[in-house]
Amino acid sequence: MDDWRRRVDAVWAAADDAGEDATLAAIDALVAERPASDPEALFESASARDFAGLQADAEPFYRAALAHGLAEPYRGQAIVQLASTLRNLDRSPEALALLRDFLAAEPDHPLADAARAFAALALFDDGMAADALREALEALVPHLPRYGRAVTAYAAALDDD
Repeated sequence: MDDWRRRVDAVWAAADDAGEDATLAAIDALVAERPASDPEALFESASARDFAGLQADAEPFYRAALAHGLAEPYRGQAIVQLASTLRNLDRSPEALALLRDFLAAEPDHPLADAARAFAALALFDDGMAADALREALEALVPHLPRYGRAVTAYAAALDDD
């Protein structure tokens, strides 16, 4: 791990105590050390804005980070976080489409369950409560060694009627 990444990680480790403004300022100072097109720096800019509640400002940074070839493990995080941002911007259908594409391309990604959790939230926001619950339950099933089959059946039977 390089020194820049260590310093970024230290800012995030202290973020809850430091607060939104101080965290945003610290991340922006670190980002300024990198080239403007550096995908990790763009991702950190987006994340800091999200943390500070500035979702509209975060979105273009997430998109730029992904467009500039953000690598794992940050790529998956950026996709999930961008979807969450879109949902917070009242763009749940767009968030859901992004997550569906991600899950279709990488169903075994380490953040697949997180993606499904955010997909469930987007579905709920769009008034599809049964679909949202089904999504959440289906994400949970692999973690239920005794009752997975029963939960799968109950999830399949859910209906919004």
